[in-house]
Amino acid sequence: MIDSPGLCRELRCLVCKSTSHWHIFTPIGGIVVESEIVEDCSSRDPLLGIDSLDSSSGVKSDEYLDLQLRVFRLTFLLTIFAVGIAGFFLGIQASASLFVGALSGIFYFRLLARGVGRLGTSSKIVGKVQLLVPVLLVLVSSRFPQLDLIPALLGFLLYKPALIIEFLSMP
Repeated sequence: MIDSPGLCRELRCLVCKSTSHWHIFTPIGGIVVESEIVEDCSSRDPLLGIDSLDSSSGVKSDEYLDLQLRVFRLTFLLTIFAVGIAGFFLGIQASASLFVGALSGIFYFRLLARGVGRLGTSSKIVGKVQLLVPVLLVLVSSRFPQLDLIPALLGFLLYKPALIIEFLSMP
């Protein structure tokens, strides 16, 4: 029978490294588990007592940054394409509204990606600051007669097709 503090102690002992350790064989459900018991596991990480920065997290954060850059580039390309199409078929006012909406969508996505990137290291939840961006977009587009609300909202959502395209093209 393993209680949750015992489980956390076992996980901490499996992950921490030390010069002095013993090998203990523990049967759990008919499976023999080898674990290391460490004398000093200082609590550097509040959850497991391990360093949160290891070599694999650097690789994962680099991959995450590369993914963000690819999505931002694709969003910019889709924005340029959509603004050109809207300018040709719908006029300058609609294309300007679409452009302002697309810029606010990119800003929203950047704030969201920054909040997700901080998860686990400095925060436990994603902040809600990025939710002000669509509210401000609606307020600005209703305040200024040069901006139309519907093209601005469609422009705001242009980062979503970029995400879908990027994830469909991943191996």
